[in-house]
Order: sequence, then C-alpha cells, then structure tokens
Amino acid sequence: MKWTRPVVRAALTAVILATLAGDASAQMDVTNPRRADEGDGPHERLILRGATIIDGTGAPPQGPVDIVVENDRIVEIRSVGFPGVPINERSRPDGATREIDVGGMFVMPGFVDMHVHTGGAGKAPQAEYTYKLWMGHGVTTTRGVGHGPMMWALGEKAKAARNEIVAPRMVVYVRPGEAWDRGSIDAPEKAREWVRWAAQQEVDGQQIDGLKLSSFDPPIMEALIDEAHQHGLGTVAHLAQMGVSRMTALDAAEVGLDMMTHYYGLMESMLTDYSIQDWPLDYNYNDEQHRFGQVARLWNQSAEPGSEEWDALIDRFLELDFAIDPTMTIYEASRDVMRASRAEWHDEYTLPTQWDFYQPSRRAHGSYWFYWTTEDEYHWKRFYQKWQHFLNDFKNRGGVVTTGSDSGFIYKLYGFDYIRELELLREAGFHPLEVIRSATYYGALQIHKPKGMADRLEYGILRPGLKADMVVVEENPLQNLKVLYGTGAVKLNDVTGEVERIGGVKYTIKDGIVYDAKQLLADVREMVRKQKAERSITQDAPMGGR
Repeated sequence: MKWTRPVVRAALTAVILATLAGDASAQMDVTNPRRADEGDGPHERLILRGATIIDGTGAPPQGPVDIVVENDRIVEIRSVGFPGVPINERSRPDGATREIDVGGMFVMPGFVDMHVHTGGAGKAPQAEYTYKLWMGHGVTTTRGVGHGPMMWALGEKAKAARNEIVAPRMVVYVRPGEAWDRGSIDAPEKAREWVRWAAQQEVDGQQIDGLKLSSFDPPIMEALIDEAHQHGLGTVAHLAQMGVSRMTALDAAEVGLDMMTHYYGLMESMLTDYSIQDWPLDYNYNDEQHRFGQVARLWNQSAEPGSEEWDALIDRFLELDFAIDPTMTIYEASRDVMRASRAEWHDEYTLPTQWDFYQPSRRAHGSYWFYWTTEDEYHWKRFYQKWQHFLNDFKNRGGVVTTGSDSGFIYKLYGFDYIRELELLREAGFHPLEVIRSATYYGALQIHKPKGMADRLEYGILRPGLKADMVVVEENPLQNLKVLYGTGAVKLNDVTGEVERIGGVKYTIKDGIVYDAKQLLADVREMVRKQKAERSITQDAPMGGR
C-alpha cells in the first residue's frame, strides 16, 4: 500500500508516543479543545470601527479607519475621517454581522515570536498555559525551534491552523536528526537525506542547535543548509560555543544560513587579539556558570563600533541577506538577576513547576546561579552595550532584526518577556515604529522568504487580502510599550489621586477570531492558583524570592 504523508505522520507519532510513554519528563501535554466561549468568530463580516492603525511596515499611525474582515481575511481598510472631527456615518462600510467599536484604540498586526519553545528543556510541553500567555500578549504566530517533540509539534500546528485550540499559528522548525531512526547525521549526504525526509513530514525549517556538546562539522552544516533551501525550508542556527572556533556567524552566513538566533558567533566574527575567545584556562563548558559567565567577556575581545572590522561584518551580512533574531530578553537576568527573578508577574502568572525549573541547579539548563557575582553582571552589561550597538547599526544600514523571546528559562515567562524583548530593542536605539516592524513585518518576512513568498505575505502587515491577525490595545504603544504587558502600566490618575493600572492587550485577533486577551490571562491565573492550591502554597505567597 502507498502511504500518504498524514498516514506516515500518524504512524511515526504512534511510535514516538509509545517510546515516550514510560518517560514522565517527556509526556505530551494534551491541549484542551477551544470552547464555544473562547474566541468570537470568524464572522461573515466583522467591522472594527474607528481604529488608529500601526500597519507594521514602519509607516506612522493613521486613523480613524474602519477595518473590514470577512471570515479570516482583511478585505478593506477605509479611512473614515480626521481626528477630533465627527465621522460622516454615510462614508463608512456597512453590512456588518459583528461590529466592535475600537474608537481611540490602536490596532497592529499580530506579533510574531521567532524563537519559542512550549516548555523548557527537560520539561514536558505545557501547551495551554503557554499558548494563552502568548495569545494574551498579542502573539499570533510563533516559530518553534522547536515547540516540542517534532511529531507532537506538527500535530499541534495542524490543530492551531484549524483553530481547534486556542493557540497562535505555529511555524515548525526542527533540529537535524529529530524523530529520525536512520542513524547519526555524520556526513554531508546523511545530512541531505535527513532534510529530504523532514521536508516530506512538512516541517517549515530547521534549527541547527548549539545546545549539544558538539556541533556539526562545517561540511555537514553546509549540506544541511543547501538541501533545506532546495526544499523551501528556512534555516536558523543557535551556533554552538563548542563549534564557533570553526564556524562563526560570518562563516555560517557565507554558506547560506538564513539567520542567526542569540549572539553566539557574532563577536567571534570580529575578534582582535586572538582567533578564538580568550578562555580562562580552568574553563569547562559543561559547568553552566562557566558557560554563561564567560561568554559575556567577549565584549572587550572584539572589534569596536565604527572600526573597519565592525563595518565590514555588517556589509557582508547585508550582501548575504543575513538576518538576526537576537533574543536579548532571555539573557537579561545575566546582567541583573534580581530584576528578572522579582518581575511582578511571577506571583500570579508563573506556575510553581516553572518556578522550580528556574532555580539554581546543576541539572537544569539555564539555571546557572551557582554563585552569580557583581563581576558577572558588570561584564554582561558591557556585553549588552556592544551587542545592542551592533544591532542598531545593522538595522540602520538595512539589516533585518526580528523579535524572539526563548522564554521558559532563566526567569523569563512566555508572553510577558516577548514584550520585554520589544523594550530591549527600544533600549538598543530602535524607534518604536521600528520595534513594531521587527515584531510584525520582519518576522513574517523571514518566515515567508524560504518559501519564495517574500512578496506574497499571508500576515505580518495590515493589508486587504492578508490574514486577519491583529492586536488591539487601548493606549498608544509607541508612547509606552509597557501598556502591552498583561499586567499593564502604572499610572497616577491626577483626577482621583489614585494609582491605576492601564493597558494590557484588549483583543487578540487571529484568523478573524476575536479573543478577549484579558480573559485568556485570567485563565492562566486560574491555572497558577490551582497548582499553588495543590502544593498548599498560598495564592499571595511571593514567587520572587530566590
């Protein structure tokens, strides 16, 4: 009998599930189906009335406009007047089967998180919790690197595409060799065989991972990348610290890598006194405090801003159409562990099981606070200054910088720390409109490029014909990105003299389905409350203590 792809996938999924059945740490989370009261729509004709739009391209805000959505697509964006002037009702689109008054509110494209996991390393995917944190913060598309075990992720992607679950759109990148039973990828032809097999499973791309003790040799890396491109698959690499002596970010770009995530290999592309990092002679990569403490010392071992080496690297990246997904938020605790561990959302939104994973541990990845010092934080602060300077220079010269969070590790929480990544881009020098462009258009562009669809986006900007993915917020996010946090922003009401919380995403719209973002976050708070009750933790017990 001839097996179709769905049949093959189902069979492989069954094998994997059976293999994992006895491993409690690898159990797949079963996502609850979307309830009738979760999400409103899609509608035959939905009209958002009176919006001010930030379209994602970098263009300035415009309003008031009416946005017409039919089923899952935007069909019209019509300017209906001028600020402060009554709208001529006869000029407005009609025939709505559902209307929402968004007068005075701001509407942006749905956010794209380019680096996600649906659970930390060594933990089972905690899907519904994670999805609602993302959706509650306006994230309508996620690129998993990976979301979870490959076949599980493909199944979740299909359910999310059909809107059977409350979840963002999922773009599935996988690690070479995942769910594969044909031997090690130890030669270029083996690498090509793997890519051909993965393409048949309908993955979207590959994340060439740097977490393992060794990295792929350069000829294998080149084969993985080249074969991926032949099949319309994207490529991104977390370049391994154990491999950057042979393949820096520049080397990877030269062999065709689409984009890098994190920073590994960037400073190493422009070292000054040595051809490798000046490692302490007692360094051991397996000691995560060594690993994360020492990497920041690269700040004073690489070329300075504006130098010939600095500018040459930017020029070459631009020539190679190379993009960067920095994920600054995930390493922020390294420069201020107290800030990250005491973030105000931990108490109500961080599951105790997630909190356990954050704690110092020799066994848990990213839990490297064995004896974190002021010296460590000093070097990380200097590293951030140079890293951010490079990102801003790269962006100013035309480079593509996207937004990814990599949350679930290092005191960083899904959704909340995606918004923190936007703030860090602003810190780096990006104009707020450039920040929104990185969070929307640029992410969508990098997902569509490998498929030859860079000029035929499905989402990422507000345009007729594109998917109705939108974020609606009552305050102006360009003036204060903090209004995008689920906890909102603190503001003194000068009329009442009371301190208030304003903001938080009001609606997240995905595929024309309108979600009450605040209700999604209320669901998360209830999940946290229940788990605390199961552990006999009082709800008001602070999670911020270390």
